[in-house]
Amino acid sequence: MSALTRFLGDSPLRVAIKLLVVSLIVGFVMSVFDWTPWDVYHGLRETILRIWNMGWAAIGDFFGYIVLGAVIVIPAFLVLRLLSLRR
Repeated sequence: MSALTRFLGDSPLRVAIKLLVVSLIVGFVMSVFDWTPWDVYHGLRETILRIWNMGWAAIGDFFGYIVLGAVIVIPAFLVLRLLSLRR
């Protein structure tokens, strides 16, 4: 097996055919939704910026959810462990 075949995971011709088919499908879907590569780029960029901007609030919410869940889970765990010790 050549280094190129190992790198590609298959023969170069089969990889080229697979890439051609996937490119055709993706191009068709993008055409149906009237998307351009720039639309995809800007959408991805905006999504990353929104996540970044809300990131610190999301981290605070995350820890708040852990504390809220722990208020129920930890006592339930302890009660179940104590009940299983009596057996």
